[in-house]
Amino acid sequence: MENKLKEFRREFTPKFFRLFPYSKDRIKQDIFAGIIVGIIALPLAIAFAIASGVSPDRGLVTAVVAGFLISFLGGSRVQIGGPTGAFIVIVYGIVSQHGVDALIVATFMAGIMLVAMGFARLGSIIKFIPYPLIVGFTSGIALIIFSSQINDFLGLGIEKVPADFVSKWQMFFSNIENVNFYALGLGLFAILFQVFWNKYTKKIPAPLIVIIISTLLVYIFKIPVATIGSSFGELNAVFPKPIIPNIDWVTFQSLVNSAFAIALLGGIESLLSAVVADGMIGKNHNSNMELVGQGFANIGSAIFGGIPATGAMARTAANVKNGGRTPIAGITHAIFVLMVILFLGKTVSYIPMATLAGILIIVSYNMSEWRNFVSIARGQRSDMLILVITFVLTVVVDLVMAIEVGMILAIFLFLRDSIKNTDVQNLDFVDIEDEVDDPLALTKFEVPKGVLVYEINGPLFFGAAYKFRDAIRQIERTPKVLIIRMRNVHLIDGSGTRVLKEVTKYIQRNEGRVILSGVTDSKILEELNKSRLLFMVGKQNVKPSFPEALARAEQILEDEANKQQIEK
Repeated sequence: MENKLKEFRREFTPKFFRLFPYSKDRIKQDIFAGIIVGIIALPLAIAFAIASGVSPDRGLVTAVVAGFLISFLGGSRVQIGGPTGAFIVIVYGIVSQHGVDALIVATFMAGIMLVAMGFARLGSIIKFIPYPLIVGFTSGIALIIFSSQINDFLGLGIEKVPADFVSKWQMFFSNIENVNFYALGLGLFAILFQVFWNKYTKKIPAPLIVIIISTLLVYIFKIPVATIGSSFGELNAVFPKPIIPNIDWVTFQSLVNSAFAIALLGGIESLLSAVVADGMIGKNHNSNMELVGQGFANIGSAIFGGIPATGAMARTAANVKNGGRTPIAGITHAIFVLMVILFLGKTVSYIPMATLAGILIIVSYNMSEWRNFVSIARGQRSDMLILVITFVLTVVVDLVMAIEVGMILAIFLFLRDSIKNTDVQNLDFVDIEDEVDDPLALTKFEVPKGVLVYEINGPLFFGAAYKFRDAIRQIERTPKVLIIRMRNVHLIDGSGTRVLKEVTKYIQRNEGRVILSGVTDSKILEELNKSRLLFMVGKQNVKPSFPEALARAEQILEDEANKQQIEK
């Protein structure tokens, strides 16, 4: 018990505490990196909040609370957390359908789910989600983010933009004559400035510079475009108090799926970001503790009225490139954003909406992963199918449905491929050329008359198991001895053992014997023992090698012959 407790403490101790003590030089470098990342995070937090259908102050609060907790309680040295583009689709849908209070509750629920996932040690499992599925919904989210910015980018002035993708674009086209060319100019300036600025330097973040320039231009020349202040009102330069949302039980029940989608997406994004960061610094993160930290970060964000948060890959990479190596950098970035809220919060009101739209269009382009999309689409048909279906469902239906259908499709395609890779052969159908290099191949042994050998290659689970049953049914005459060769079976489930029992009963009803050969895997033996198959076959008929199985078959034939001779 004491050892288990020590192991639990070791696994679930945040990285911040595991790295004690910190040297002065290390702290200085991490503080510098944190300030740089804070500058990058500031405009993005505002932009992601607005794109999600909430006020910009909620994005800033999320960057502070969740950003601090992800670094303080997480399992990564350099992870930078906060609001990201990945959540825009889910958040916008919840807010437009149920309101901001419902979003706070869904974020809180998602946080609890993430904490539970971490303590259940599901961190390693989440990392096995198929890559085509991730690219599919990520590209779909990128297209939705792009679409959500067209109203502000063109200055169309549409007060209520539909959430549905098709309806949204229909409204854009029907209002195209209302284009504000000042807004369009600012949006294009924001895009082009970021593209060319990043070619020359990345030390000073382009989004911050373009926001400063655009805001000054609008303020000095009184350019008639929508700003954060005209759209959301003036921001208060205070940190919010804890919030207790008011929603009914029916709404609470309807938020479970959305909360699970937030938790799953947050887990995927944070662990992908942590894995990329590991490669950059040559260290390893604790995936389970990372999920726990992400969970508490979302709980904290919800308590103060924030939005969902996760690890941000671009900000994490910027942290590493600027010398960040411990969670102090992420904590500093959160404190920096807090200082901006308290001392410069009111100036945020003057930022043009068109400029934020230009920033998010660049974010959506970087997020689209179009090169990976094209590469997967040109690859295996199964990967292409998962990619396209997940992408289309993300854009046309919703992200929850896309992830669910994508996962189910991926599982079925995997099972189909596994079934294809499981084959059943006997001596009549073995390809001799394929067995030249195998000293234990069927063709290397002389099988006595009356003995039939079937070899199973691959996992024997539902689907594949019935291949074996169907092969046995093709036998015209029941053999005196059936040897089932299982040297290449490393996985068996209930369906597999059931089919083996059916075949054994069939052979035994016709006065034959069954011998299991090559069953050396302890897990396979355990499953066969649990199912009582070893008892049915007889332990003397379970042999570790094929030569021993043949010797046992010859002994059975000899005993049968002697028995018949005595009876005569």
